Formats: sequence, C-alpha cells, structure tokens
Amino acid sequence: MSTKIKLFYFFLLLPFVMISQNKSETTAKQIHKNVITIDTHDDIDVRNFTKTKNYTQKLPNQVNIPKMVEGGLDVAWFIVYTGQDSLNIKGYEKAYKNAISKFDAIHRLTKEYAPGQIELALSSDDVKRIHASGKKVAMIGVENAYPIGTDLANIEKFYNMGARYISLAHQGHSQFCDSNTGEKDNEWLYNNGLSDLGIEAVKEMNRLGIMIDVSHPSKGAFMDMIKLTKAPLIASHSSARSLCSHSRNLDDEQLLLLKKNGGVVQTVAFAGYLDIAKNNAYVKTKKEILDQVASDNDFTILNWPERQKLNNEELENYNSKFAKIKTIAQPKINEATKKSPPVDVTDFVDHIDYMVKLIGIDHVGISSDFDGGGGISGWNDASETLNVTQELVKRGYNQNEIAKLWGLNLLRVLDEVQEIAKK
Repeated sequence: MSTKIKLFYFFLLLPFVMISQNKSETTAKQIHKNVITIDTHDDIDVRNFTKTKNYTQKLPNQVNIPKMVEGGLDVAWFIVYTGQDSLNIKGYEKAYKNAISKFDAIHRLTKEYAPGQIELALSSDDVKRIHASGKKVAMIGVENAYPIGTDLANIEKFYNMGARYISLAHQGHSQFCDSNTGEKDNEWLYNNGLSDLGIEAVKEMNRLGIMIDVSHPSKGAFMDMIKLTKAPLIASHSSARSLCSHSRNLDDEQLLLLKKNGGVVQTVAFAGYLDIAKNNAYVKTKKEILDQVASDNDFTILNWPERQKLNNEELENYNSKFAKIKTIAQPKINEATKKSPPVDVTDFVDHIDYMVKLIGIDHVGISSDFDGGGGISGWNDASETLNVTQELVKRGYNQNEIAKLWGLNLLRVLDEVQEIAKK
C-alpha cells in the first residue's frame, strides 16, 4: 500500500478514533466519580502537620487534601512508619515515641486543622458515611510493628488510636518476624518466619480486628501467618513477583494462598517493584542529567537520609532550589527518556491484570506508596488518580470491577476481620 493511501485511511479513520477516545475518557470520569477510591499506603512527614504547614495546602508532597480533591482520591491510608533499629528497650522506646508523634499528627489534621474537609474512619461504615458527606477520608496503617516493643498491650493502644492494619516487619528483621530483606543474604533471625512473640501478635490482631499486612515480612513469615490467622490478610502495597522479581512482591504461590485465605493484594505504583530493568535505565538517564545540571549550577543533590536531617527551613530552601534544577533539566530529560521511558500507568495495570487473571477480581486492590518512594509516570501524585481509572476502562474493566479494585475488596476484608474479632 502506498504512503498516500495509508495517509488517506489515517485521516478517514481519525475522527472515529477521537470519538472512541473521548467516549472512553467520559466513561472513565463518570466511573471514577461513582466509585470510592482508596489508596492503602501514603507515608507522612510530621513536619507537614503543623498550624502553618499542613494538608489543607497544596504542598510539594504527593498526597494532601487539594491533590486528593483534584484527582478524585477519596480515601488515604496515612502510615505510621518507623524504621528498623536495635532490638532492645532503648530502641523500642525511641520508636514508640516516633509512632505516637505520627498518630498525633493524623489526629491533628482530622480534628483541628481540617475537620470540615477530612475525617478519620475506623470501619467500612465510617468510610461510606464520611464519603457520602462530601469529605475526604483518612485511615491509619502501621508500617512496622517495631514500636510496639515486647508489650503486646501496645497493639490495643495503637488500635484505640485508629490503627486498622499493622505490618510485623519492615526493612530488617523485627522482634516479631523476619523481613523480606533477609532473602538477599539468606540470613534470618527466626528461620525465615515468625518469632514466638510474632505468633502471639497475630492472635492479638485477630482478637482486636486489625488487618495483618504481609507486604514487608519474608515469604516464610507470610506462610506462618497465613496458617495461623483466623482472618483474611492484606498486602497493603505489593505487586506480582512473576512480572517483577523483587522480594517485596508476592509470588504465585503466595497470591493463590491469599485468595484461599480471602485476602487482598493492593498493587503498588512503585516503579522498582513494577519493572526493575525499565526503571533502572530511566533512573540512570535522569540522574546523569540532573547531576550535570546541578553541577553547572553549584547545587548538591542530597540523598534521602541527608534530606531527613534538614530542619524545616533548610528543607524548604533545599526543595526550592532543587525544583529550579529540575525545571532546567526537564527538557533534556524529556528528550533523553524517549529512549529510556519511565515506568508508567500501563506497567502498573499490567500487574493488576496479571493478578486478576490469577486470583480473581475480588482479591486485588490499588495502592501508591506515595511520599514513601512510590509514584510512576501518569500517577505521580494524588492529583493524577483519574489516570488509573482511565487505563482500567481502556483494558475493559466495568464499573463494578473498578469499584472492587479501587476499594470494595479492601473494605470487604476489613469487615470480615472486624466481624471475626467480634466472634
């Protein structure tokens, strides 16, 4: 076929393609408005929870109320995260103080700074009631049970402060179980499983009605928990290991067991857990450009631990200067990444597709890990949440299926966990 004929058919079909695309976008917007959208993992920085600087403002971070409103994100699970440290009393006491500071920050947001805009939910009924009122919904998850120490009464204290899921480990083995990080060197504290204290913690969470999060514990610990628990489990932010071989993802055996258990895996929009090779190529290209632009402008790019050491004024000054560096570098990045594109929403939904086909639509959900390393091209903050729904519509998911993925599956598990606790 000649080039002229090809062009003729292209322009002949173009109006129909545009009509179909517009119809798809309209459908996605309506579905997005109709369903409750829940992101099960959003980290927080207590420096963003003050009278003068808080989530009522459109801050540079990935999740805040204005960005939730813009993107149609209804429910954010704010995370009480504490990094792993020494397994001793001093470490536990320090971690406990850190955890309480984050609980307090979330309560300040919902009770003092923005009670008319966002409210804390403790159950699925709360979620539906608050959503119907027009307000955004906050929920609380605990990433790493390390701050609990060895006193299991602290689990109930965290529950009373609003925690509705807890992960027994994070990056490094805790007093409760081994972490996925042990896989790298095959080094374990509890033979790749739960400790005796961890066994009791699982029972206590079942008793209270707290969802058990298996995203960070090791596979062996996962296997111990799924045998022991009386209630469904969740993976609050993990993807499919068959598509991306990272120890933070769940393999097919785990996914099938999670289905049998009645649980749900919340697919995570974390580039390194979706496509390692693609992400590494993009990050390398972007870093080279940013480093060069920074050097040309006498600016030093800090790593995450270095940024964490800055006080509020220093951090704001750093972020302001870094934003200018990014603006200067962006045209070069856009050009260079044509050959090394970033991980995007299509890669993310590939994982959703895979897990839906393997374990069914009732056992898959959505999470971002925003403000904790998450974010991909097309869904890089809460304001872009609609893009996920648009991609799901393109793949042929209907409103009922999208409603399950965006939140109904997670709420169903929460209901079951709390119902089992009553019994």
